[in-house]
Amino acid sequence: MASRFSPNDAPSVIPIFPLPGALLLPRGRLPLNIFEPRYLVMIDDAMKTDNRLIGMIQPNGDGDTRGCKKLFDIGCAGRITTLSETDDGRYLIGLSGVSRFRVMQEIEGFAPYRQAQVAWGEFELDTKTPSEDGEDFDRSAFLSIVERYFQAKSLDTDWDAFGKASEETIVNALCMICPFSEQEKQVLLEAADLSERRKALDILLTIDAAGDEGSGGIQ
Repeated sequence: MASRFSPNDAPSVIPIFPLPGALLLPRGRLPLNIFEPRYLVMIDDAMKTDNRLIGMIQPNGDGDTRGCKKLFDIGCAGRITTLSETDDGRYLIGLSGVSRFRVMQEIEGFAPYRQAQVAWGEFELDTKTPSEDGEDFDRSAFLSIVERYFQAKSLDTDWDAFGKASEETIVNALCMICPFSEQEKQVLLEAADLSERRKALDILLTIDAAGDEGSGGIQ
């Protein structure tokens, strides 16, 4: 879906969905369960547009003077690629990440959800063909760190399928699903490229696994 997005003709104002701990990355997929009335309206409005974009962004700190939570400066826009409605009126949607954005300012309006004027220019790399991590990527060593982390957290996965996935798929999936703090997830989001994101992820996995081991996480 990223090929249908171009920073040159991307909207300058998008709806934003502040959600703590929810990380979307370019070419990643994020399932969401939408039930709050204001966000049901947001989905309805987004589906009426050609781009079907929603800006996922994490809250940063306490509320401001208007009672709204402050936001990090950078988020990631996702296109609604799947949508189903439940019998009790919820939307189950799938977002496909297309590009990061920088919030320039929030826009006051009559919509019940928040909107922001955004800039896309500094994230042109997000719309390019996925690149490999680079020659310094030791796949076996990295997967060993991941396995140690999963053991420390008592997590399980299909290691055969996991090992066959592309480097970007592995790195981005881990960034999105691992229970890191909001600040740590923001660091991963803002990494310049795949190599920098993998290096930051490597550090977080190692520190987190070591902490659990030290507290008796692994017997």
